[in-house]
Amino acid sequence: MSERSALQRRIRAWLVLFIVCLVLSGLTAFPLVSELHWANALVDNFWLRRVGDGLEQADAQYPFLLYGTDWLAFAHLVIAVFFYGVHRDPVRNIWIVEAGMIACAGVIPLALICGPIRGIPFWWSVIDMSFGVFGVIPLLVLRRMIKRLEAMPA
Repeated sequence: MSERSALQRRIRAWLVLFIVCLVLSGLTAFPLVSELHWANALVDNFWLRRVGDGLEQADAQYPFLLYGTDWLAFAHLVIAVFFYGVHRDPVRNIWIVEAGMIACAGVIPLALICGPIRGIPFWWSVIDMSFGVFGVIPLLVLRRMIKRLEAMPA
């Protein structure tokens, strides 16, 4: 196996990991009420109980509010589809990886600004920010590998 094809295989493996994580993140945004029931059965935490109570009340009285999290889930799935372009042609579509990196960076100011406005505890905002921090790691690895691929002779 040539160095070029080995690098392409590694790029695709990192892409699969990132896409699977995006899809799982999206799919878990659909069943929030039942997920919070499950989480509250496992962990005794004031904030999780409060969120679970809020979701139950919203689901019972204002189920249309949860439609917003359906769109959140859908957005994750759509973003995952874009990364198929990187799979098809990593060098030409490196911009998708870079856009993903920008989105990961955007998680931090969003959590720091909107968290306090919405009454989210700071430690929960830190958890939210960690998605951007951990999400950018495979994208940085991908970008570095794609730049190496670009520099290789065809």
